[in-house]
Amino acid sequence: MPDNEADYGDHEADPEDIEDIEDADELTTEALAWQLLLLVNPGDEETALRQFSHYREAMAEAGGDVEPVWLLKDAIDWTSGFFVDWKDAESFIDSVAELVRRWNLDIDWGGDPSDEEFHDNTDIPALMATAYDRLRERGYTLWTWDTGSDNFGGWITSSRDDEAMRLVALALNIELRPGSDSF
Repeated sequence: MPDNEADYGDHEADPEDIEDIEDADELTTEALAWQLLLLVNPGDEETALRQFSHYREAMAEAGGDVEPVWLLKDAIDWTSGFFVDWKDAESFIDSVAELVRRWNLDIDWGGDPSDEEFHDNTDIPALMATAYDRLRERGYTLWTWDTGSDNFGGWITSSRDDEAMRLVALALNIELRPGSDSF
């Protein structure tokens, strides 16, 4: 299994870490959004570019008067990210299964996700922790962000990009945690 500090301890990025980004003052929200899209689409710049185009169009329509995470959520939903209701475990499983299919992976959920009884005995935070553990074994990290609601949102990145993901999220004012520690 990968040996990464995200597996063991504090998962919050330190606000002082943002200074580690070279020329952080010169990074625009648009540049940060592009970096996030590259991170959530490891090795797939074409998809990131398509999503960036959707993001830019939505930002222009919104007049810049919206938090970038909401526009990014819409740009990546079911392709590179998930956003599900707190009680919709079936949609969470389906969404994550769709996301990991990009890398020809399957998640062992510890039960039969097509069984209604399985859904009755679990919740999304438990499923998220399971997916996080299974993905870490394969070199990926499942992230979740604070939606400020009963919904769960997140994405998957390469584990080698954990620190970059923390820094970009911090710079975009996205409160982010590994899926093992959901909101």
